Amino acid sequence: MARLLIADDHPMVRAGLRRLLVEDRSITEIGEAASGNETLDRLRSGNWDLLILDINMPDRSGLDILRHVRATHAGTKVLVLSALSERQYALNVLKAGASGYLPKECAPNDLLAATRAVLQGRRYVSPQIAEMLVTDLHSDSDQPLHGRLSEREFQVFYKIASGRSVSAIGDELCLSVKTVSTYRSRILEKMNLQTNADITTYALRNQIIQ
Repeated sequence: MARLLIADDHPMVRAGLRRLLVEDRSITEIGEAASGNETLDRLRSGNWDLLILDINMPDRSGLDILRHVRATHAGTKVLVLSALSERQYALNVLKAGASGYLPKECAPNDLLAATRAVLQGRRYVSPQIAEMLVTDLHSDSDQPLHGRLSEREFQVFYKIASGRSVSAIGDELCLSVKTVSTYRSRILEKMNLQTNADITTYALRNQIIQ
């Protein structure tokens, strides 16, 4: 018996996911959240076995939500859904603690399979991501530049690319401005970039932000 929370800012997406998931009789309850803050409120008010999370929430980064879940709701597993490129995003999400990653254009059967796998304590990745992981073990030659970043560096990278100021990032992540600036310097060095504009351009070109 499982309780699922769907977090996505599009009502039609939530409705579509709900219609698919009610077919699984092991799921006893399906909740919904339309924003990042609402997601955190629902997590605080109930014990959810699985969070199906859109990585692009309007008010709060999905990566922030994922990090919060891992830190304060250890019993809640996270399956990330995204319209963004698997190649550019999936590995970072898995490194951040997600139990699985699915593109939004996946087949309904893939969603059901991923949900069951994660609820059973296993990780779920598509064959494409599995191949990327294997390749990553043997060679860094095909690794994208942002693949060099640590989990925290990628979090800061994403916020800079989204237009956040250093002070705003510090407030959101409970870090000092000096610490955020240090992360920014590391990001620029690792990715061979010069400015925040370069970071944003890279993120747009690689479909990390929309």
